Amino acid sequence: MTGLIATIMIFSIPIIAIMTNHFQKQSKLKHKMIQDQLELEKLRHENFVIETQKMRLELEQKKLEDSKDQAKFM
Repeated sequence: MTGLIATIMIFSIPIIAIMTNHFQKQSKLKHKMIQDQLELEKLRHENFVIETQKMRLELEQKKLEDSKDQAKFM
């Protein structure tokens, strides 16, 4: 019985080390993936802001053109 317990303990230490290493690698990969997703969301937000500003400027330009056209007809 003691031999069985000793054998199990001898083999369980490397197995636990392998599992721990695997879980650490998984955690690092998840962390990297979350950082990449965060960077992507920042870029999407920046793109949204730029497009919104561009659309606002185009709208203002059209309003100015319309007001000039209306002034010509009067």
